[in-house]
Amino acid sequence: MLDLPTIWNKDTYQEYIKYLISIKEDKYKEFHSKLCFTKYEILGIRLPIIRKIVKEISKTNYLEFLNQVESNYYEEVMIEGLLISNIKDEKIFTKYLKKFLLKIDNWGICDSFCNSLDIVLTNPTKYFSICKELSLSKEEFISRVGLIVILNYFVKKEYLSDIFVILDCITSDKYYINMAEAWLVCELYIYYPQETEKYLKNNKLNKFTHNKSISKIRESYRISKEQKDYLNTLKRK
Repeated sequence: MLDLPTIWNKDTYQEYIKYLISIKEDKYKEFHSKLCFTKYEILGIRLPIIRKIVKEISKTNYLEFLNQVESNYYEEVMIEGLLISNIKDEKIFTKYLKKFLLKIDNWGICDSFCNSLDIVLTNPTKYFSICKELSLSKEEFISRVGLIVILNYFVKKEYLSDIFVILDCITSDKYYINMAEAWLVCELYIYYPQETEKYLKNNKLNKFTHNKSISKIRESYRISKEQKDYLNTLKRK
């Protein structure tokens, strides 16, 4: 049982912050700070513990909790995002999503949030359209959100042609957008090699993203040596 409040107001929220600080690990903070660059202060709390905290807060009036958030710490923002991902009501989810997207400034919070958005399965057509819009944003992590949600929930044959169009419409050279694109292309190839190979022969990806996509595919254990050797010939000089 975690030592967390069960009723949320300004005072109990501060108790919650004190609790987060009390369980931080300095060595893990040092390790994670080298992997994840963010404006938020990293306390050093491991993801499994964060998920336990989210589970406990979810048993309380977590919408009131979300109304108290201050967003000073990395883990604080991570917990906020995972709680939002649990919201079942689409109107309420959309309300909190719009505010939360503006807070994402790193791959850690972005990807953990996107990996938990099962709500998109309740209305795939609607949420794929939203992901398309997000993917084409000029903001690095808003675009990455769209791409990572597509990666997690929409790598399906019926979306293939639309995904290729989305990828070709992205003109950004921002690192975390391009890496998300490459990761997505890799997954597409694993499940739909013929269609994705055709795309790799004729696409509008920038050179870095094109070559990184091929590198990621070639790193996969699910691809044959013959496929890897051939894909290597498609790299741009």
